[in-house]
Amino acid sequence: MVLDAHFFAFAIPAVIFAGMSKGGFGSAAAFAATPFLALILTPGQAIGLMLPLLMVMDVTALRVFWRKWDWKIARNLIVGSLPGIALAGLLYGVASPDVFRFLIGVVAIGFVAYQGAKARGWVPTPKTQMGTKGGLFWGGVTGFTSFISHAGGPPAAVYMLSQKMDKTTYQATSVLVFWAINLLKFIPYFIVGIFSADTFKADVMLIPAAVAGVLIGAYMHHKMSDRLFFALAYIFLVVTGTKLIFDALT
Repeated sequence: MVLDAHFFAFAIPAVIFAGMSKGGFGSAAAFAATPFLALILTPGQAIGLMLPLLMVMDVTALRVFWRKWDWKIARNLIVGSLPGIALAGLLYGVASPDVFRFLIGVVAIGFVAYQGAKARGWVPTPKTQMGTKGGLFWGGVTGFTSFISHAGGPPAAVYMLSQKMDKTTYQATSVLVFWAINLLKFIPYFIVGIFSADTFKADVMLIPAAVAGVLIGAYMHHKMSDRLFFALAYIFLVVTGTKLIFDALT
């Protein structure tokens, strides 16, 4: 990893973009930063770089949404995420980088497909609340996809949307869930060697962009529609996801 102008031209917009999502503007699109960074870094470097920054964003967002979450819903997803994180950690230990490029690309395009299907009513919002078992199951999927590419938003949303929360409670619960999941991922990332001195050095330099992104997102959460934000996210994800899949297969 070379911390030059080319790196920061990709990294700064990616981190601000993720921070805005963490702050509540374009919720669930924070993971778009990982596929974007994977265009110039190895998958391990991309997810290793983003995790500490996501943790900084989580702490910043917790202050914004303090005690506005639903603890019971968050608890089910957090507990359920544990086996998903463990399974993904085992896969990372035996798989080649191209496997993770492919998975990140598939998850990126899958996110766009999921959101498009939901917008057209092909994926209806559950009419009844899911119970504890549903929360644990979707928590497992959340833990797995979050480990691979920080992409736990869509599976977590399947469960949270069934709970009929208002916008702010939904965002606050999401912030709490991913604050905990990102903490749980830190030790497995360290064990499998995802972190490096270069990623931590870059993280320190990118912290201001992470905090600024969250604060901008929190402001826009109450002031603006996130339609344009998601439109840009979808374009980035389709392009970068396709490129990552192509690179993995060739």
